[in-house]
Parts: sequence; structure tokens; C-alpha cells
Amino acid sequence: MEYSWVGAAIAVIASLIAVWVSWGALNWVWIRPRKLEKRLREQGLAGNPYRILYGDLKESLALLKEANSKPMAFSHDIGARVLPSISNAIQNHGKNSYIWLGPYPRVNIMDPEQLNATFSLINDIQKPDMNPFFKFLLEGIITHEGEKWAKHRKIINPAFHLDKLKNMVPVFVDSSNEIVSEWERIVPEDGCCELDVMPYLQSLTRDAISRAAFGSSYKEGQMIFQLLKQLTDWVVKVAGGIYIPGWRFLPTKSNNKLKETNEEIKRLVLGIINKRQKAMKEGEAVQNDLLGILLDSNAKEIEAQGNNKDVGMSIEDVIKECKIFYIGGQETTAQLLTWSMILLSVYTEWQERARAEVREVFGDNTPNSDGLSRLKVVNMILHEVLRLYPPASMLPRVVKKETRVGKLNLPAGVMLVVPMVLIHRDREIWGEDANEFKPERFSNGVSNASKQQPAFLPFGWGPRICLGQNFAIFEAKIALSLILQRFSFELSPSYTHAPIVVMSIEPQHGAHIILRKLNKV
Repeated sequence: MEYSWVGAAIAVIASLIAVWVSWGALNWVWIRPRKLEKRLREQGLAGNPYRILYGDLKESLALLKEANSKPMAFSHDIGARVLPSISNAIQNHGKNSYIWLGPYPRVNIMDPEQLNATFSLINDIQKPDMNPFFKFLLEGIITHEGEKWAKHRKIINPAFHLDKLKNMVPVFVDSSNEIVSEWERIVPEDGCCELDVMPYLQSLTRDAISRAAFGSSYKEGQMIFQLLKQLTDWVVKVAGGIYIPGWRFLPTKSNNKLKETNEEIKRLVLGIINKRQKAMKEGEAVQNDLLGILLDSNAKEIEAQGNNKDVGMSIEDVIKECKIFYIGGQETTAQLLTWSMILLSVYTEWQERARAEVREVFGDNTPNSDGLSRLKVVNMILHEVLRLYPPASMLPRVVKKETRVGKLNLPAGVMLVVPMVLIHRDREIWGEDANEFKPERFSNGVSNASKQQPAFLPFGWGPRICLGQNFAIFEAKIALSLILQRFSFELSPSYTHAPIVVMSIEPQHGAHIILRKLNKV
């Protein structure tokens, strides 16, 4: 009799669990999405009707495959190629629209008032949880929220102060000179040579971030970068589809390779950190590189709080931030330089204006920090390149609790997307020439370049704007100045215009450019 009661109790508990799980699943795939859809439609937002579980996912993947299957005519109107599903939704439903990412509605945020709220309300509107595989690469200040983000931001911020960046100018010069000197060996004296400049510029920025991050240990840094490249390739490969919960814990070949590579990177970074900390304890001066400044800032923060290590960053935190330095530092600047050379190869009048300015400021001398601030034309060009080809095509966010975003009142769980590529081409904000390359629009600064603010978002906006934006601009100015001093260049007939999103927006088939040596002034 006792066993029959136990069996009955177990059966009842099992039934309750089954009902609870079933209700949870039903709520996730149907009830909740339908409630959110009703709320969005009541506020004038439009989109496709929700389709159970998949939403618009199948159509979005088909649009992306089609967009990337063939090149496009040379045009800066690249929205339909790099953001095909969002462009399609706006074309069919208008700017106030949404698409379904599975059972989650994702609202397009394009109005400046909405953008202001999205970037400013950082406690109510946060970054969505990333695919766990990407945590191998990007876990750190760009993914943290709340107090942890504020702590990391405070500690890391000194590394990107303008006076610190000025001290890194020789590092950027050395890395740029290596590539420019290699091109001088390749290009004949009285002729020309076609090169895909993208891999060279990627090599330049990898070397620069290795030197800037690790100073005298940059050779070890280069080894770390090679491993990070392998790690990135593996992550992109395994994270390309829908993530199955728990999959990363299975002992598959890909997962094992990811973990082994990640552990080797941690071991190498930890070795550099340990040597630095030992030197600091022995009274050696803080090295003027990103790691040295970061460790010094972290130590001062801990000391200021009575040696309470809870207020500082752990060694594990420092390692993760170093990985972000590497990936973000090289990728952003490499593509900024690549697109700058492509566009200046087409708009040769701007290439000549930039070269004239560089020669006026530096002559044939090495660029220096004082002269960089006087490069007005180069600065305008770089900003226009960032407008047309920003590092990221869009930024995702998620509403954590019911929040007012402009005129919208969005419930918790709604996803948001800020499509920078489309905002940067919005005629209502930038004028009828929004799809044209016109650096002069930045002649009076960023705030006066558009009709409304915020509108220029290559590094985000608001409290969480990217700390490394000045680092990227500084490095790009130096590299571009050295290139303009020594070469003229034009677009090769073999260049194929096919912008694609990988880690950032890059030319799918490389950047084939014809280089010619210049005589010294």
C-alpha cells in the first residue's frame, strides 16, 4: 500500500512537471510572441504576422544567401546587400517596422529620438545575450552590464586618453612603415603594381595592436594574435547557425579545438601579465602600452579602495580585455584603411587633396602627434568612410523592462536593432546626397554634418560609445599619411564591389588596387 502511494505521488509530480514544461514551451513559441505582436501593432509598428517558432528566420536566411551570392555595381547604397532582411522589412512596412527572429520581435530603431533613448537608457535597454561560442572572443567590457561594466570602463578608460595615444604614435609609425616599405620593394620604380591591399593592411593593424598592447613583448603578442585568428575562424565556423543549448559542452572536435586554443592564448597572456606585475613590484616604471596602463590603473583602483581586490579586475578579466583589444583594435582600423584606399582610388580628387594636406603638414617627414590634429581633409575623409562603411552594420539591444523609446512604449522582451548602415544613408537625416561620397559634409565637425542628432554612429553612441574610437582614428591617420606620401593609387579593373559582413563590413573579394611610387617633394 505504501509503495502505491509513493508511485501515485511520483506520477502526480511527473504530470505537474510535464504540464509546467508544456506550458512554458507553449508560452515561449506562441502565447508570448502573440501578446508582444499585439502590443507592437497597437503602437503603429508593422511587420509580418508571427509564424510559430521560425518567425521570419527562413526568409531572412534566404535573403542573405541571395544578397551574398553575387557582386553589385559600384555604389554606396549597400543596405540591401549587408542588411537584406531589415532593408526588406523597411521597404515593405516602412521605418516603423519589425521582423521576427524566431519567437522574438526585433524592432527597427531609426528615428533620432528613439536612438537617443536606446543608447542612453543603459540599465533598461541592454545588449542581448550572445551566442556562448562568441564568449571565447568578446567577453569583457563590450558585453558586461551594470556595475561590472562601470568598473571595467573606469579602469580601462585611462589607456585611451589622448595623451596616452600621442605616446603611441611611434608604434603606429613603425608598423605602417613596415608595410609601406614592403610595397616599395614590390612596386617597380617607373611602373605600377596591382595588389590586394587588404591583407597587408590587416597585417599592419595586427602588428600595431601587438606593439600598442604589449610594448616590448609584442613578438609574444604576435603569437597570441595568430592563435586569436585561429580562434576567430573556429568560432565563426561553429557559431554560424542556431545555437543548441549545451552544445558547447560536448567533446566534439570543434569544441575541443576551441578550448585548446583559448587555453593557449590565456597561458601566453598570463605569462606577459605575470612578468609585468613582477616588474611593477620591483619598482620598474610602468610601460606606456595598453597592458601596462591597464595594470597600473587596476592597481591604483584597488589601492584607493583599501586594497579591496573586489573593486578591481581579476587576472581573468584582464586576459579577456586583452583579447578584445586585439580583435577590436585590428579589425576596425584594418577595414577603415581598406575602405579608405578603395574610395580614394575612385575619388582621386580627394586623394590629391589629402596628399597635398599631408605634404603641407609633414613634407616627407615622419608623421607626428602635433601634425595629426591639423589634418582636416584626412579627418573629413575618414569620417565619411566610417559613415558609408562603418565597422558594424547594426547594433542589437533588448528591452529589459517596459520602457519608453521615443513615442513607443515597449514591453520587456522586445529586441531592438539599430541599423547603422541604413541610418547613415537616411535622406531625411543626411539629405538627398546621402548615398554619395562627400567628405565635405564633415567640414564643420560631426555634430553639424547631419540634420538631426544622433545620426553618426560608427562606434555607437551615448555612455557605451566605443573607447577605442580615437585609437582607430589616430592609427588610420598615420598609416594613410605614410601611404599618401609615397604612393598614388587607383582602383584595379579586377576589383569586385561586394561588401559583406564578417566580423565587420569588408570587401568580399579583397581590395585590388594599382599602386605607383611617388617622387619625394
